[in-house]
Amino acid sequence: MIGHLRTWPIVLALSILSAPLVLMYAYLFIDTVTNSPPRSFIPNEFTLEHWSFLWETRPGRPSIWRVTLNSLLFATSTSALVIVVSSMAGYVLSRLNVPGRAYFLAGVMVLHAFPAITLIVAIFLVLQVVGLYNTLIGVILVKAAIDMPLGIWLMKGFYDTVPWEIEMAGIQDGASRFTVWRKLVLPQVKPGIFALGLFAFLLGWGEFILPQVLAPSGNAQVLSVYLAGLIADDNNFDMNLFKSVGLFYMMPVLILFFFFQNRLMNIYGGGSKG
Repeated sequence: MIGHLRTWPIVLALSILSAPLVLMYAYLFIDTVTNSPPRSFIPNEFTLEHWSFLWETRPGRPSIWRVTLNSLLFATSTSALVIVVSSMAGYVLSRLNVPGRAYFLAGVMVLHAFPAITLIVAIFLVLQVVGLYNTLIGVILVKAAIDMPLGIWLMKGFYDTVPWEIEMAGIQDGASRFTVWRKLVLPQVKPGIFALGLFAFLLGWGEFILPQVLAPSGNAQVLSVYLAGLIADDNNFDMNLFKSVGLFYMMPVLILFFFFQNRLMNIYGGGSKG
């Protein structure tokens, strides 16, 4: 009882502070399915015309479903590459005494310190030389390479928490180092793999600069570039359409957080150490 009395002021304060944000999102949704008279915030009719981009392709723009598929491919492929490489590299740096290990770790951190925008010209030239400019594959490889240093450091931290006894038991039973990693160590760091995959997916889903510069065409366009194009269209700018596409763009993120918020809160719980 005393605990509840102590926490209710905090809950009340958080409710008051978050109320404007909740109202903003509520009005955002209402504004996408209604029309309002000029200079009025009160809607006077229900309509789905602002969501017509779902079943109609606007002139001069690619299909929203093609763009959404590109965004999903971009985010999931980036996430998969980061998980695979980081999970293996993190184990090597955590467990094996490789030559120059400390310098490699420092180099990985230095690479992560460079913002993508500072490398965009060099990346642009490299993709043109190898023939991957204006392709989804090219921007996927670039995004994965930029996110990989953080993924390697994150996975190394999770591997450092796994007891050596688990590996020693497997090696003594005759298992190879790869088998020990795959069957014994990897299950112990599942929370880290899940967190890294989710963060990499969200970073890919929200990326704008790289797709805008390296893959601007309609065939490789992603939702962030599509949304920015709506703002740049001064002659046919539609605020309600922009809000509807923005709400459509954020739906996958909201769904992910809704279903996986408990997993995210327990990412440092580790695996079973029995």
